[in-house]
Amino acid sequence: MRTRVRFSRVLACGVALAAALTLTACGGNGASAGGDDKIHVLVYGDATNKVEKAVVDKFNKTSKVKVVLDTIPGADYQQKLQTIINTPQAPDVFFNWGGGSIQPFVKADLLLPLDDFIAKDAKLKDAFLPSVFDSAVLDGKAYGVPMRGTQPVLLFHNKKVLADAGVQPPKTWAELLDAVKTLKAKGITPIALGGGDQWPTLMWFEYLYDRIAGPELFKKALSGDKDAWASEDSKKALGMLKELVDAGAFGTNFDSVKFTDQGSPTLLARGKAGFELMGSWEYSTIQDFDKAFAEKSLGYTAFPSVPGGKGDAAALVGNTNNFYSVMKKTKHPEAVAEFLKLMYSDDFVKQQLAIGNLPTTTNTEQYLDTSASPAFSHFQFDLVKKAPTFQLSWDQAYPQSAATPMHQAVQQFVNGRLDADGFIKAMQALPTE
Repeated sequence: MRTRVRFSRVLACGVALAAALTLTACGGNGASAGGDDKIHVLVYGDATNKVEKAVVDKFNKTSKVKVVLDTIPGADYQQKLQTIINTPQAPDVFFNWGGGSIQPFVKADLLLPLDDFIAKDAKLKDAFLPSVFDSAVLDGKAYGVPMRGTQPVLLFHNKKVLADAGVQPPKTWAELLDAVKTLKAKGITPIALGGGDQWPTLMWFEYLYDRIAGPELFKKALSGDKDAWASEDSKKALGMLKELVDAGAFGTNFDSVKFTDQGSPTLLARGKAGFELMGSWEYSTIQDFDKAFAEKSLGYTAFPSVPGGKGDAAALVGNTNNFYSVMKKTKHPEAVAEFLKLMYSDDFVKQQLAIGNLPTTTNTEQYLDTSASPAFSHFQFDLVKKAPTFQLSWDQAYPQSAATPMHQAVQQFVNGRLDADGFIKAMQALPTE
């Protein structure tokens, strides 16, 4: 589910997916890798496609090999990609989230390592922030070029609610617990949580584990080290999460609230809650239904530090970016390499900023004042630029087959249906490949 809320579900071509899940091509025929003088580029279908279409149009003006942009609606993207990836209908280039989303394709030897491309044009790596680029590096090889915007998870707050309660945005975990107690005493739900969607709850685990254990615990778990979940750092993180829940941080009905129907952000915007931990798309989500609140009263800070933890307080979690990966069987690798160069061009960066996305190129900073929300863009970019690590969301880092049991374990721990031992066993049972 987490992959579905990043973007609107509006198809770039305005065409619904057929019942048979046939591919929708914007300006071209069905996708197939390596057609004569054509490159098929497959993307997640939504309103953001207008930038991708503009890039394709620019490329096609000067290239003999033409790019055809194909889209699949967001809700069906993962399923359809899995269906076509090893068939003649596979694209030459496709949209993904890096990490676990492409790991099975790498293991199946379907993807082209981009090292040769980078050797000929170092900017295909050096033009991007390292903490982001590395999300699509597997087994020491690069398999993706960033192509949209970064989406770090931030702690948002209602400025008026906090001011009326005499609460400051917390810088430490202890300050967060104090804020929870103060807001609860005033009859306000301290933290809005779309627990009905499950993945918003996961964000609390991701940050606390990173702050307490640093990035190594999750890396070990992802590599198949099941003992990582049973470590003392893991148990400490679970204990702190339980303390937060027991303090009444999320109220009592969080499992019936969702982000996807604007339930949790509405609680924040209407003053019914003080905080919400959410990806950076929270800003644009609230702006859609309450622009005045988004511009004047929506505050945002980094996740609090955990004194004594092994993790760096500047570290981030979230979706580092989306990526273009290349199929090994493409017949036009040279043309693909030229197309990928546009992902760090000035025009591309400015077009993404204009629609509210935050590209992760080294030239982004000079154009931040042209973005839809300059102050917010500056804040995010500074965090990402300084982050020593940027941990990919667990449900994107793990193979997709792990997402549902992971979400269920997270939800059940927070609502009390699983204890710490039960949660650890559930995480140990997740597939890692």
